[in-house]
Amino acid sequence: MKKYEAVVFDLDGTLLNTLEDLTDSVNAALAAFSQPQKTIEQIRAYVGNGIRNLMKRCVEGGEENPDFEKIFQTFRAHYKEHCMDKTKPYDGIIDLLQRLKARGVKMAIVSNKADFAVKELNDFYFKEFDMVAIGEREGIARKPAPDSVFSALRELGVSPDQAVYAGDSEVDLETAARAGLPCISVLWGFREEELLKTHGARYFVKTADEFCTVLETISQSDTV
Repeated sequence: MKKYEAVVFDLDGTLLNTLEDLTDSVNAALAAFSQPQKTIEQIRAYVGNGIRNLMKRCVEGGEENPDFEKIFQTFRAHYKEHCMDKTKPYDGIIDLLQRLKARGVKMAIVSNKADFAVKELNDFYFKEFDMVAIGEREGIARKPAPDSVFSALRELGVSPDQAVYAGDSEVDLETAARAGLPCISVLWGFREEELLKTHGARYFVKTADEFCTVLETISQSDTV
């Protein structure tokens, strides 16, 4: 059986339910410029490709709107202050991370969320697990480019063939494929199973309790 030494996790929709805080910050920024409000389901559909792309979808006219940069910076400032108001780990996540740590598995977070928020959330919720945390920042291509995954693995001292990726979206599936990692798709996040299947998902977990079992299944497989 192959033993995987590391798991690289997506953040939003995988480890943390951030949807309410994202929605509140988007709507606070939109309201400040008399823009129409967005529903939580709209935000669910828009997340996954970084906060700038999120706001491009939310602001009328996108980047062509003359107020776009001001709205975007208003969102960033609001979210920086309120990113932990309602956010919380999904059920079973802390227990899962404790089990992985007990097994000696190294862990990282790779997200298209702004780097400052990724690090702040990691420090607040997951400090005990010594996870590498990398978010969107200048100088490194955002997912689905594999650059941030490779950067995280270098920090962990683990080669790509010793790691598994876990995420909730089609962006995560493409990221894992580009990095050469098998991907475990979680079904408690922001995307539906059927959509993930159309993007090539093979391994699914409905609850965090199932994660280690699926990880063992992948370990026994001869192919990614």
